[in-house]
Amino acid sequence: MRVMASKILMALALILLLASCKKDKYKNDGGTHDPHVNMTTYDYLKQHGSFDSLVKAIDMAGLKDAINGDVTFFAVTNWGVRDWMLAKKQQKIIEVGSENIVFGMKDVSAAVLKDSLRMYIFPGKIQRENLNTKGAFFTSQIGPMGSNIRQYIKLRRIQPYNTYIEYVDYVNFTKVIGTLDADELDFTSIPNELKDVTVDCQTSGIITTTGIIHVLDNRHRLFFNTEPLPK
Repeated sequence: MRVMASKILMALALILLLASCKKDKYKNDGGTHDPHVNMTTYDYLKQHGSFDSLVKAIDMAGLKDAINGDVTFFAVTNWGVRDWMLAKKQQKIIEVGSENIVFGMKDVSAAVLKDSLRMYIFPGKIQRENLNTKGAFFTSQIGPMGSNIRQYIKLRRIQPYNTYIEYVDYVNFTKVIGTLDADELDFTSIPNELKDVTVDCQTSGIITTTGIIHVLDNRHRLFFNTEPLPK
């Protein structure tokens, strides 16, 4: 009888635990449970192997202090920087008419890097708790990006096939060209060159001693570059 009673109590405890998990509609993106890291934004990026190429670009651009300010930084991983470098190399190959060239980060203009990297630096702390699925336009340190381009940040909600989590919210970063695609009555009528470019964060809400880091998906190419890669 005692064994049976113990099993019943364990079963009830499990049911209550699952029920409480289902009721708790927390914002979950698969990130760490404790978002705090005891280091600056720059030091976090430098000590993490996924951002070696990004740190090189930051150093060349002289943006260490800007990254370590009271800002939110959308970080691009090595994959995204690599593909951007390959696209730039391909462009150079076409210009000089030879594939036998050496092309690296040192061949990129520091001024270009400094101006362009600012599109990922936003004043203040943009935290998950202050975002919603409707989203809002934000202005990065690069300032206005022309009359036709703006930056939009929101939570993109998905409904996973899981009985224990009702939904998952990803921090989403969008380069809006013209109007929001979602506001258009007929999405299919938008020319490809005018469609918004959107990317989820694979990790979000890392709280450093100076600011916030959101890590963009590996498939995001630096500066939203779309130039052809070498075949």
